[in-house]
Amino acid sequence: MFFKKTKYHLMNVADSREFEDTGWMLNDPACGSPSLIRAVYENRHFNPRDELDGIYRYSDWLPISRTLRRSCAPVTYKSKGLAAFLGLENLYITFSGWNPRIGAKMRTGSFKETEAYSVLARMNPAERKILVVQSAGNTARAFAQVCSDNRIPIVICIPEDKKQDLWFRKPLRKCVKVIAVPHGCDYYDAIALGEKLAANDKFMLEGGARNVARRDGMGTTVLSCVEQMGRIPDAYFQAVGSGTGAIAAWENACRLAADGRFGENKMRIYVAQNEPFTLIYDAWKADSRDLPDLDAETGRRNADMILGSVLANRKPPYSIAGGLYDVLKASGGDCYLASNNDIVYWLLQFRNREGYDLLPASCVAVSALAQAVKEGAVRRDEYIMLNCTGGGTLGAMARGYVCKEPDLVLSPDTPSDEVIKAVLGLF
Repeated sequence: MFFKKTKYHLMNVADSREFEDTGWMLNDPACGSPSLIRAVYENRHFNPRDELDGIYRYSDWLPISRTLRRSCAPVTYKSKGLAAFLGLENLYITFSGWNPRIGAKMRTGSFKETEAYSVLARMNPAERKILVVQSAGNTARAFAQVCSDNRIPIVICIPEDKKQDLWFRKPLRKCVKVIAVPHGCDYYDAIALGEKLAANDKFMLEGGARNVARRDGMGTTVLSCVEQMGRIPDAYFQAVGSGTGAIAAWENACRLAADGRFGENKMRIYVAQNEPFTLIYDAWKADSRDLPDLDAETGRRNADMILGSVLANRKPPYSIAGGLYDVLKASGGDCYLASNNDIVYWLLQFRNREGYDLLPASCVAVSALAQAVKEGAVRRDEYIMLNCTGGGTLGAMARGYVCKEPDLVLSPDTPSDEVIKAVLGLF
């Protein structure tokens, strides 16, 4: 199907300066301080496009130049089972994962597919540089699958200890290369490896939270919810490692408020972490824009101790202008903690009440919602969005799967020129 490029420009959050997107822009070159940039769309009205498949029905608010094969949008429905258990009248669950019974068909089981289909569709089809993505697991699986389906060259950097997350229905095409940092390393080490590749002009970093396409892809969860709810939620719940999804949710709530048909943006953002990895929680509870110091050894140890392993990020976009600190402040939100025992409890409760399984990170969000209800932070009659960012992986894997082994394992201390030479040799 012919697709006309979405019209938009960019805005620096720190000073509201607007400028054109002249390429793969991840920041405002005229800004002297750290700041996220946002996409400002020509179409200011929320206009789902039923003629387009999957996530691309929200293409008017995605900074893309094409559509790709096999995408799926998040699915939202009004809860009965969990809502009754918690005593809530208007609980809406937005699910991104595998559960064909409710129409959810994200084959990798995670809302990271929303990122991949948006980021890769932002790329110019004629781009000759090889995309580099750093991941702790779910992002790697999503980008690998979408790039394989659409024959897009990519290098994915992961910790070797997370290679078990690279499962797929069938072997990937050769355009997908995986390089890993050795046993004992973490996500931050994988980030460092990818940055070494980006020093060469044959590669380009995806950009993480700084990429407007990643955030606006994630923000389709809120668009899905508002389609069903008919209004902007009063409260939003999500587990976070980086907090990028929560930032994206707030940004789309602002766009919806500007539309004028869905009410004011009074959506309180509630995020949660899996203890003992509590970097964001500790900063927020100290009312600090600055994150506490976390040395590499402690960070790796705490990351190894949590069931929601994808929630361990030592460098989240918390302090930057437009980042999670600003979002929590602007929305009047808060941060919660969930233990590993809480995760197991809510995994079983959710399965019993809603009929399908969640990934551990999503159970952290359910735990946060339950805590907020118990302490009265949310009223029973409020309209609440619970963003369940992954699940159904057991069902997806039961259909049969193969694992993708790393093509290379390289120490994060490997010199940049050796990393570049080794990875170029894979293509």
